Amino acid sequence: MRLKGLFFIFIWGALSAYYIYTPVPEDIEERWKLMFTDCFFRSLSHLVGKHNRQRYGCSDVWDKCCPLFFRLADLSELLGLRDYMGVMMFITFAEAVVPRSDEQVRVTEEHFDGVEVVVYQPAQQGGAAELRRAVVYIHGGGWCLGSSRMSPYDLLARQMVTELSAVVVSVEYRLAPAHHFPVQFEDVYHVVKHFLQAEVLAQYQVDPGRIAVSGDSAGGNLAAAVAQQLQQDPEQQVDLKAQVLLYPAVQALDLNTPSYRQNQHMPILPRTLMVRFWSEYFTSDKSFFHAMLANEHNGPESASLLKFVDWGAFLPEHFRGGYNYTAPPVVPTTPPAKADSPLRNMGDPRASPLLVPDTALRSLPRAYVLTCEYDVLRDDGVMYAMRLKRAGVDVTHEHYPGGFHGALMFTTWPADFAIAHRMTDNLLRWLKHNL
Repeated sequence: MRLKGLFFIFIWGALSAYYIYTPVPEDIEERWKLMFTDCFFRSLSHLVGKHNRQRYGCSDVWDKCCPLFFRLADLSELLGLRDYMGVMMFITFAEAVVPRSDEQVRVTEEHFDGVEVVVYQPAQQGGAAELRRAVVYIHGGGWCLGSSRMSPYDLLARQMVTELSAVVVSVEYRLAPAHHFPVQFEDVYHVVKHFLQAEVLAQYQVDPGRIAVSGDSAGGNLAAAVAQQLQQDPEQQVDLKAQVLLYPAVQALDLNTPSYRQNQHMPILPRTLMVRFWSEYFTSDKSFFHAMLANEHNGPESASLLKFVDWGAFLPEHFRGGYNYTAPPVVPTTPPAKADSPLRNMGDPRASPLLVPDTALRSLPRAYVLTCEYDVLRDDGVMYAMRLKRAGVDVTHEHYPGGFHGALMFTTWPADFAIAHRMTDNLLRWLKHNL
């Protein structure tokens, strides 16, 4: 019996280690907590066999590094039960809250130019002469997942209201795969344009000179794109004062930058998932996903834009990690891609805001760019910050050597990380002094 008990303990320990342990770099803060969090994201993946690994060109590491439902979602899609992102939406539903007013914050759910928004305001209305800051916030989720009504976004909006006495407009834009590019951009752009009208700003007691657009991950992509397009809009009378880009995705042409390679199996956002997000943003055609996964998705339509993602020129040496720059291959397309094809859309600056000349960057508002070392999108944010600086934009680039993708949102139990609170404090401090 004693030997059986020891054997059971040994087997239980080995299985626990297999499920919980993930190769996480030593300098990531609270790495064991991240392993447990990632364990949750991986647990159900083992309910499904290995039938689909080769479909995505993944190695055996796939079994230990895929987030929640990757293969379960894959199987569901394969059987025609539900599309891949439909299964992944469970994460969004699990974090959902009903935004409610409290003693400090008044919350209303409204529509701006036909788009759903959640508006957070100080509960105590100021005097007629007291104008407030405002932040338009755009949630992340790879253009496919997420919601302004998730608990981390609700908490962040409330902190902005109470700490900054700000009005926060959180955008509930439409998602892929039901809606592809440029729907997400257009939803956000319509909200910002509506909010920047003089009569709307007056309604919410907002100072026209103290407005920022902000977003994380895919939301950072949309925030950067909106800031650019507003500058080019001849009808726009109110300018943004700041753009806040939190580990943003800003280009879809080169998905083999050093950070994509270094962090391809990192928890939360492995390379495979990020590539899937990009491909779903543009199309549901799986062949485009495969091409992006191989980094062989550039055609003649995007060839002239590759100079804007030359990380050999724009990425500081210490971020290159010993990798040598090689331009992505350009694959001929026959017949030429249509105007609304993924091959053309991924070069549109509304989808990839890094792909613009310096002249399009010079007039942009001051920027706060947050990047994390252990994030496939690290180099996107670093390159965009570098190019903004070279164009003369006032940029604060805050890099977290022990950070990982999505860290700012891990502020609620049980996934409550110290680095998330530090990031939030630093962000609020910057907004307090720059907005």
